[in-house]
Amino acid sequence: MFELKNRMLEMQDRLNVNIDVNAQVAMAQDALTKVRMEFPFAAQAAAPAAARVRMQQYMNADRAYDAGQRALEGHRYGEALEYFNQAAASGGSRADGAWYWKAYTLIKLGKQDEARTALAELRKNYASSRWLDDAKALELEAGKPVSPESESDEELKLIALNGLMQSDPDRALPLVDGLLKSAQPPSVKRKALFVLAQSNTPKGQQLLEQVARGQGNPDLQLLAIRYLGERRRQGGSNPVLAEIYSSSNDPNIKRAILNSFENARDKDKLLQIAKTEKDTDLRLHAIRLLGSMKDAQGDVWSLYSSETSPEIKQRILESLPSTGNLDKMLEIARTERDPKLRAFAIRNLSSPRAANTGDALATMYGTEQDQGVKQSIIDALSSQKNVKAMVQIARAEKDPRMQQRILERLVSMKSPEANDYLMEIIKK
Repeated sequence: MFELKNRMLEMQDRLNVNIDVNAQVAMAQDALTKVRMEFPFAAQAAAPAAARVRMQQYMNADRAYDAGQRALEGHRYGEALEYFNQAAASGGSRADGAWYWKAYTLIKLGKQDEARTALAELRKNYASSRWLDDAKALELEAGKPVSPESESDEELKLIALNGLMQSDPDRALPLVDGLLKSAQPPSVKRKALFVLAQSNTPKGQQLLEQVARGQGNPDLQLLAIRYLGERRRQGGSNPVLAEIYSSSNDPNIKRAILNSFENARDKDKLLQIAKTEKDTDLRLHAIRLLGSMKDAQGDVWSLYSSETSPEIKQRILESLPSTGNLDKMLEIARTERDPKLRAFAIRNLSSPRAANTGDALATMYGTEQDQGVKQSIIDALSSQKNVKAMVQIARAEKDPRMQQRILERLVSMKSPEANDYLMEIIKK
């Protein structure tokens, strides 16, 4: 107690200078300790370390691929080439597409021989790739001189094609279909697909569904899936999307379909996948999307109750907004056996909106044995600015370290009630 009193006197001397900084530093140090204590799940993850590293590489490759597309759209061909080189070297799920766009970019840079070499690598390493048909058309382009005017011509064609689609879709649809299968810049193909998506004719929808099922390259498939998802239907999403999800092994395709289910507010499809999907990442993505839907909150809590994996249970908690779920979070904090999950639920109560949980948290503190959970309770009460409960806990606490933690929080509050307690400590 003597040491504690000295520390309090020192803090009182600095109260008007930098005590808030000290409190923030203390909270940062506690947060670092908390991260080390409360996230041991990496060691428990089902996937081995090498698999996790490989997954991170694939994620980086996806970002490089998308960055390459943006650079290509902006006519920054040197930059695009660097990104596509990175994505192609990764060997990830979009590496074959990266080889195709690398060749396309090289043609734009006037390096036809290198473009042909890149296309040869595509055929050699990805013999069953859906980019091979596009590659054949692109190889013909590699033998032609680069013409800056050609893209302007295609833009004019698209404007005319869009007008024709409105007035005479029977003539326009075959032209759009041919344009989608030709060697064109990504921007031209995307606009052609947009023109197709505007068609309400059965033939137009059939062509769009064919692209969504994979007729064409994977980039167009993802975009077609998005367009299908934007067309809401009575009672849920387009049933074609569920068929594609069941038949596909591509996680990018499946993720896009999950996003379409969420866009269509198709809770039933997402819930079914959240219950049955064997791929953990896809299952968690479905759960996160459910968590954002107000009418699915009860279903997400049911998933939590039936789940056995601590890691997935934490992800479920992360998917749920604290607003409207305070009672459930408090229930988890009281009844969950895993202390890490209890601490996580308590941190979700760390806001003034959760102030009505303060008395319950203070009561829990008295019976809690886990130090990490007790620290989370103190931090939650501090965020709630619940001085009364913190003083109550401090008076009963025997551990000097926990007393110090509480006092550091009280000092930063600058509350009359907190100051009275500080004076009480000083006078002991």
